[in-house]
Amino acid sequence: MRIARFSIDGNVAFGAVEGDKPDELVLDIIKGIPFADFELSGTKVPLAPSGSARVRLLPPVLPNKVVAFGRNYAEHARELGNEVPDAPFAFFKPSTSVIGPGDEIQYPSFSQELHHEAELAVVIGRMCRQVPRERVKDVILGYTCANDVTARDVQRREKQWARAKGFDTSCPLGPWVETDIDLTAAADLTVQCTVNGQQRQLGRTSEMIHSIEDLIVNISEAMTLLPGDVILTGTPAGVGPLNVGDEVAVTIEGIGTLTNKVVKRG
Repeated sequence: MRIARFSIDGNVAFGAVEGDKPDELVLDIIKGIPFADFELSGTKVPLAPSGSARVRLLPPVLPNKVVAFGRNYAEHARELGNEVPDAPFAFFKPSTSVIGPGDEIQYPSFSQELHHEAELAVVIGRMCRQVPRERVKDVILGYTCANDVTARDVQRREKQWARAKGFDTSCPLGPWVETDIDLTAAADLTVQCTVNGQQRQLGRTSEMIHSIEDLIVNISEAMTLLPGDVILTGTPAGVGPLNVGDEVAVTIEGIGTLTNKVVKRG
């Protein structure tokens, strides 16, 4: 099931996405929330084309926290001159960094070098901590696309990554959460990023150094994960610059495409 969070006439709801062609998608409104038992209402609304004021996709979840893992693809670590870490290497992106499909990435005024980073995102479905490896599958609601937008010059200059990776609009998520992908399938998906239609990144999740199980075991040893929390699993090689006016799209096999435009921060 593809679960989307959306607004309709100013009201926010969750819905199951039905259909295959972009111009034929409809939303079956969910009774309740996707983190507990729910029913489909049978009330269906068309997912109108981008720009419609009536129905608009929102970030698929509003996470309490986004836990991101850096340098989890060897070639990406090397392309930036970094060593490949022996253990998972975590950092945070605040909830205020999250935006949804079609929302604008605002180029931060304190940076001159903005980069895209296409990533598979894991959405947590239940409160959990100290998750054993064999139970990881039980705490995952599903998967979505993410762009770990990074002010690369600030990251180099400041060493600590809070501003470089945590500024407002630096965490696009979407377009929805795909719940029908299991851990085995998630371990070998194509991850692609294009900018203005030109391919920049192309990799597979099978290239990750530390698996999804590794990452969730690692972070849940230290902290409680809540329903809707998001785990970013790292980016393949090919990261590169974004400029004002660019349209950046992250596509992940079996999930969909997340598209955002870069604008000058007002």
